[in-house]
Amino acid sequence: MIKGSHQEYLTFQGSSHFRQRIMMSALSQKAVKIEKIRSNKTEIKFLKLIEAITNGSTVQISYTGTSVVFRPGVLVGGKVTFDATNERCVTYWLEPLLAIAPFCKEPVLLTIRGVTNNDVDCSVDAFRTVLLPVLKQFGIAQEPEFKRGYAPMGGGEVFFKCPVVKQLKPLEMLDCGKIKRIRGIAHASRVTPQMANRMVDGARSVLNQFIPDIYVHTDVFKGHESGKSPGYGIILVAESTTGVLLSSEMIGEAGQVPEEMGKTNAARLLQQIEWGGCFDASCQWLVLLLMVLCPEDVSKVRFGKLTDQRDLKKYFGVKFKIEADHETETVVLGCVGIGYINYNKNVT
Repeated sequence: MIKGSHQEYLTFQGSSHFRQRIMMSALSQKAVKIEKIRSNKTEIKFLKLIEAITNGSTVQISYTGTSVVFRPGVLVGGKVTFDATNERCVTYWLEPLLAIAPFCKEPVLLTIRGVTNNDVDCSVDAFRTVLLPVLKQFGIAQEPEFKRGYAPMGGGEVFFKCPVVKQLKPLEMLDCGKIKRIRGIAHASRVTPQMANRMVDGARSVLNQFIPDIYVHTDVFKGHESGKSPGYGIILVAESTTGVLLSSEMIGEAGQVPEEMGKTNAARLLQQIEWGGCFDASCQWLVLLLMVLCPEDVSKVRFGKLTDQRDLKKYFGVKFKIEADHETETVVLGCVGIGYINYNKNVT
């Protein structure tokens, strides 16, 4: 903890986990200084979005653009319209809001325009079918509306609405269950509809060997609803008997055969299932953060392959207990929540 001229702040180096550090700063109300970063238009836009849903936040960027000091204000939420850059998918900006929005003063009503599907970030399909159900486990439910827009030119639009809560519910998910069905979406815009059908055929040729209950919906957009760029992709989601959701997705590249793409993505899904756990690898960061913010009670979750998670202890002072289950080759993470309460919420 470094002392500044106005208040103490945490200090970090490097641009890795930039969004998470700003997000946790807003939640913990601890100022943060991030050094040795590159000047990046996308990260500047992210800071502007955080400023839009808070009141009193200040951002100080150095003359060289290699360091930034962020002092968080009050989380207010409200109605916001935001034009994202086309370098990243709109989920780059939406993901951190999943943790921040429930603790605002007013419900967040965000309209964000840009790319909805690319080969770098989580797509809006994964955001809707995998990340949002994580919030439901903690007592928060919402459903976004979107118009698709592929990279590089975008043209998509997402309307995201999130209610506010006073406090989360503690979570215990230890039973992975058995996979009972697989659902998916093969989507395409400004290309022949057969591209979607061929991806479905490729995926089914692999998955039919393991489970009969498979349905992959084809979502083909034309004209006004198709965005500015052609593109196609597929997302597959496996659901277990205990409500566990595991996913895999791919976006088509130039010259890629749709059937092979469907087969490859099906193999990726089978890999996720083999790793096990009660949550997809892509949403581990959100689950662990919400566990920390839970009431002062024990939360426990079973994970398969662990991804890189950082800085929770520095911001919130919480330690996780990690227990390895050698029989299932999974790990159980548990912690006692800090009892985070949304004092910003209006009393009705």
